[in-house]
Amino acid sequence: MPSACDSLIEDIEDMVSSTDPTPNERQSARKSIVPRSRKKNESLINEELQADSLIPGTQKIWMKTWGCSHNNSDGEYMAGQLAASGYKMTDDPTDADLWVLNSCTVKNPAEDHFRNSIKKALEQQKKVVVAGCVPQAQPRMDYLKGLSIIGVQQIDRVVEVVDEAVKGHSVRLLGQKKDGGRRLGGARLDLPKIRKNPLIEIISINTGCLNACTYCKTKHARGDLASYPIEELVERARQSFQEGVCEIWLTSEDTGAYGRDIGTDLPTLLWRLVEEIPEGAMLRLGMTNPPYILEHLEEMAKILNHPRVYAFLHVPVQSASDSVLMDMKREYCIDDFKKVVDFLKERVPGVTIATDLICGFPGETEEDFQETINMVKLYRFPSLFINQFYPRPGTPAAKMEQVPAHVKKQRTKELSQLFHSYNPYDHKVGERQHVLVTEESFDAQYYVSHNKFYEQVLVPKRAEFKGKMIEVDIYEAGKHFLKGRPVEESKPFTPSIAAPLRKGEVSGLMQHGKSNWHQSKCPQKEAYVSRVISSWL
Repeated sequence: MPSACDSLIEDIEDMVSSTDPTPNERQSARKSIVPRSRKKNESLINEELQADSLIPGTQKIWMKTWGCSHNNSDGEYMAGQLAASGYKMTDDPTDADLWVLNSCTVKNPAEDHFRNSIKKALEQQKKVVVAGCVPQAQPRMDYLKGLSIIGVQQIDRVVEVVDEAVKGHSVRLLGQKKDGGRRLGGARLDLPKIRKNPLIEIISINTGCLNACTYCKTKHARGDLASYPIEELVERARQSFQEGVCEIWLTSEDTGAYGRDIGTDLPTLLWRLVEEIPEGAMLRLGMTNPPYILEHLEEMAKILNHPRVYAFLHVPVQSASDSVLMDMKREYCIDDFKKVVDFLKERVPGVTIATDLICGFPGETEEDFQETINMVKLYRFPSLFINQFYPRPGTPAAKMEQVPAHVKKQRTKELSQLFHSYNPYDHKVGERQHVLVTEESFDAQYYVSHNKFYEQVLVPKRAEFKGKMIEVDIYEAGKHFLKGRPVEESKPFTPSIAAPLRKGEVSGLMQHGKSNWHQSKCPQKEAYVSRVISSWL
């Protein structure tokens, strides 16, 4: 029967040295050990004092996250746990003792940035811990050799990994969370976290997906669908509102597939969540693929019309050619996508549909590409993510016959020019809208708010507007934004039911005593302590 200690380190590939006793040896040895004092010579004492002077939990940590909102949520949880354990999070990479690099594997450029950051850290003699989808999918890449790794389902153990990395050890935790053989959604949702924006809570409702797209590397990292129970998600939302959050983002690799593995569905979850949303606060639904939202269109239209839910949906189509979609193994045809868009546009007036397109997928002909051009002309999407195809190592698409690079580049350029040829918001000028103010613009000249349709509205940067629902008159429209002038006779409304946390403050730590995370019995933490004690003995 394996011990708790064994189960903890079965997925650790590198520890202190190859001559260390095995976990089984440590466990069996512990049974017969009788502690006794022993004399130590002065040189040994000095040596131990020097070794012990590097105390984990006192160092400065810099964290960098690439990729989707799911990855950003993971980064927030890791930062929160590290801060709650005594580490100081810093925004200055040069000031940090250790870098946590949380990667994205969707496209080559994101991985290139990640790889370059590792190189830069090592050149600056910083200790490095890597996380996210790149090391989870390909932990044996040469440039990851000797580095500590936190798997995407092991973020609740980031403190253990960082502790060991600080001491110069290499630890790799890449296992899956399971309960009775069933794969879980991931780490617990009540862990401490540091929200990048104290007004916005990002909740991952499930991990993985049910598809097997031929171009996708994320599937290698996140795996098959695993959903969090509704009660856990509702409780997380409730706690967030109690900490002053006024906007919730639901995220996953495919929100539309939520619940299929646990006998429920997305509309059931959403109706439970809207019961918890305070007046004036808003919920934004994340990306959903066409196949799994089709059967819920009636309910989704009702939910998107709810006053506390943004009338916004991100539905990636990737191509308007059925033959390309078949090669991608997207499991729908272009008519399915159009049915989703047409239905929601009819039932949810003004709804914003965002989508993604890939240019130059292997086998894409000029006729295939023209179908995509025609679809964009038809719908004139206000939000369009255009991606030149990059073959990701280890995916079926990487082995297909590639479209020449210059053709991919030309198609990407042509599609981008089409997107920039129309202004989707011109007709909004003159409207009076209610908007929720949540952040500062990149140039720090405005506050950023969003209207019911999740369209970005820039408003004057007045302190009394932050975190408030205000009324504005739209006086200008750009390609990606609107500008609103506050209605003078209208008073800002406060949706938050509590004061927001300060920037950098740890969520999940209760005012009176410690959080559930600190108080609960945690087998992983207990096993980890046992391992450390047995190594001392």
